Amino acid sequence: MEPGDAGPSSSNGRNITARHRTSIISLQENNTGDSGKPSSLHSSKYPAEVASAKEENAHSGDEQQPARLQRKLRGRQMGMIAIGGTIGTGLFIGSGTTLSEAGPAGSLVAFVVMGSMVYFVCTSLGEMSTFMPTSDPFNHFGTRFLDPSLGFALGWTYWYSWMLTVGSELVACGMVVQYWLPHVTGVIWSLITVAVIFVFNAISVRGYGEAEFWMSALKVLTVIVFFVVGILTVTGVAGGDYIGGRNWHVEGAPFRDHIVGVLKACIVAAFSFQGTEIVGITVGECENPRRDVPRVIRSVFWRILLFYVSSILIIGLVIPNTDKNLANAGGASDVAISPFTMVFEKAGARWAADLMNAIVLVTVLSAGNSGLYACTRVMWVLAKEGKAPRLFRRVTRKGVPIWCLLFTAFCSTVVFCVSLAGNQKVYVFLINLSGLSGIICWLGISLCHWRFRRAYVAQGHDPSHLPYRAAFFPFGPIYAFSLLAIIMVGQGYSTIWPTFDASGFVSTYLAIPLFLLFWLTWKYVKKTEWVRLMDIDLDTGSIIEMECNGDIKVFPPANNPKQSQWKKFLRFISCKKRVV
Repeated sequence: MEPGDAGPSSSNGRNITARHRTSIISLQENNTGDSGKPSSLHSSKYPAEVASAKEENAHSGDEQQPARLQRKLRGRQMGMIAIGGTIGTGLFIGSGTTLSEAGPAGSLVAFVVMGSMVYFVCTSLGEMSTFMPTSDPFNHFGTRFLDPSLGFALGWTYWYSWMLTVGSELVACGMVVQYWLPHVTGVIWSLITVAVIFVFNAISVRGYGEAEFWMSALKVLTVIVFFVVGILTVTGVAGGDYIGGRNWHVEGAPFRDHIVGVLKACIVAAFSFQGTEIVGITVGECENPRRDVPRVIRSVFWRILLFYVSSILIIGLVIPNTDKNLANAGGASDVAISPFTMVFEKAGARWAADLMNAIVLVTVLSAGNSGLYACTRVMWVLAKEGKAPRLFRRVTRKGVPIWCLLFTAFCSTVVFCVSLAGNQKVYVFLINLSGLSGIICWLGISLCHWRFRRAYVAQGHDPSHLPYRAAFFPFGPIYAFSLLAIIMVGQGYSTIWPTFDASGFVSTYLAIPLFLLFWLTWKYVKKTEWVRLMDIDLDTGSIIEMECNGDIKVFPPANNPKQSQWKKFLRFISCKKRVV
């Protein structure tokens, strides 16, 4: 059974309910750990019913295997993909904007608040994705837990959001390379970029995962080196000037424009965190989702928060918020005035601009690589559920949705060509459209989680039996939904006050009517209805069913010896699997 094959309206969804509920009950009654206490619903120890179901499935006589994705992504790759999807130009270049608008303390507050919101979005996504592994959580969960028309709208909104992002990253790539070769047109480098990321994705999911692992590792290493150099600069060891807390007492510090400045910085920070949810897409091809997804979700927030908060703290200590370059640095072409570049230069590294330009180039490649991957998987699930043309269901022998990949790469290239017009006005317009679309999808995840947990309890299940349980429910999804709604409404305040900017207002909020168009059109055509809690199908496509059917390999529990604190730290950074 493919993750996206069956939804709430699946014809055989209720026929298998009795068998899987029997397995669930057996798991609850028969599974006990060393302490004698019952283990979780989806424990790593499996009863005889699961083994017999797998054997029955293996000898069912169905020799024709349907086209499907391949579960080849490993835990270490998923961990780095989750981090790499977040550490990007928003941190390396755009972080200076938060400092100029909110001051050093205000920018710290903004990133802590938005980081907590990202944490709850990730845990919501992690709980549902571990219970029902799928390559398109937006469409699939929206269809199953809310309304099929909302699932359709969320799926296509997420697809075009990342398709536009890939196109904008192609533009950025040309800008970055022109820093070194100003007399060579950036179009050439952009086309080379789309060819490279296409090859990464066309090889196999493992090829994509390995490429993304090393690019993400380079970004993580850059942040760690930056943190060390920043501390040396603040203390005067590097650069010869003791800074200390001097820049927290200049004009506008520590809180610039007070609460207004913090709110401005929150909007920038929210968009900087986009991409974290890609780990939810990779669940559909995760080798061991029962173990790896909870591990990644539990750790990724702390690593992201560590990298972002430490970076913002160092920038606020080294660079005064009155520096004019901070407000001007916003695009990939502004690497020379990036906060990271400025800190390295204050430490005496005159080659800092070239170093950061190389890092930003890797960042652009990573964002394009991840975006192309996310788009192909989302479109494939949409096609499997009849919400996209049947052509896009086809996959290669390596499990790559090749027609989805070709179509998305073509659309992103067209977006890139269109972005070249209008003196970058079209480019800014597409960036705004893509950013708000991502916020809408995050809103959908929070709402889906609220409904999923309520349905789970209403149908008589104990949340403690979930393979991964999100903390602080129901506060988490409510908190995330509320903050995201504020960001969605308030991000375009500058187009309304002090003067109304019609074109800016449209480009900022266009994603909302587009989402409504997807939603209401599908609802009118298909006459869909809101799914009631007791009608939500919690059996079809669940991890226990997929393990019974042999769609997910069952891994035996590892009995690992105790590890030293140093090895635990290395595992924390790399998200590497333990070795027995």
